[in-house]
Amino acid sequence: MIDFSSVRTLLFDMDGVLYRGKTQLPGARDMLAFCEREGIAYACITNNSTNTPQRYEQKLAEMGMPVPAERVLTSALVTGRYLRNHYPRGTTIYAIGMEGLHRALFDDGYFVREEAQPQLVVQGADFDITYEKIKRGCLAIRAGARFISTNPDKTFPSEEGLIPGAGALLAALQAATGVEPEIIGKPQPPMFRVALELLDSPSERALVIGDRLDTDIAGAQNAGLRSVLVLSGVTRREELEQNALQPDAVFDGLPDLLAAMQG
Repeated sequence: MIDFSSVRTLLFDMDGVLYRGKTQLPGARDMLAFCEREGIAYACITNNSTNTPQRYEQKLAEMGMPVPAERVLTSALVTGRYLRNHYPRGTTIYAIGMEGLHRALFDDGYFVREEAQPQLVVQGADFDITYEKIKRGCLAIRAGARFISTNPDKTFPSEEGLIPGAGALLAALQAATGVEPEIIGKPQPPMFRVALELLDSPSERALVIGDRLDTDIAGAQNAGLRSVLVLSGVTRREELEQNALQPDAVFDGLPDLLAAMQG
């Protein structure tokens, strides 16, 4: 069991933990208020690459959760940071994704948009995906472009149920090219490391709260962090019981976790 008195930093996943679609999940507002009241540092780390931190700030505010944009870390932002550390200015990119990814890659002019012969194909979730976009990505990868994916989430939770995520598009491109992408977001460690740097927090004081075994919990373990699984999103208890990968603690949702932290 986790010694919650030693926890001074919380890293929240968002989809399936704080909300589902546009609906706040039970206990989310109370948990954030508890963090503010107790002086517990926190950040929201999401594999969802579709929106900018500013749009997430607006979305959370509309659901009654005032989280500033600087506390939101997306897989698109981490991907942009990672690529700037590994590729020179002027590198050409064909991006398959939405506003969050395009702004993280191109807003400062460091990278150059290119469709015909890019050096990198960078892919995230895209709600406006077309065959043409997949075809261009496929041709570029087959011509030698490096294949980068923001995250491997095959699905993410909405009010309607689980819907296709970035991992579904990743699978299509991988099937068409035979090339496995380099993945930047969870379950890889960079997102967790960047979040701890942002909060100036030591890893031994941090706790990851997520709803997915394959990204949140696996990622926490890859980064050497403790983790809590909440059963309010993707992973079900039956799946947990059959999986060798286990979090440090499991709760039905944030209300039960908050009660444990306060107790």
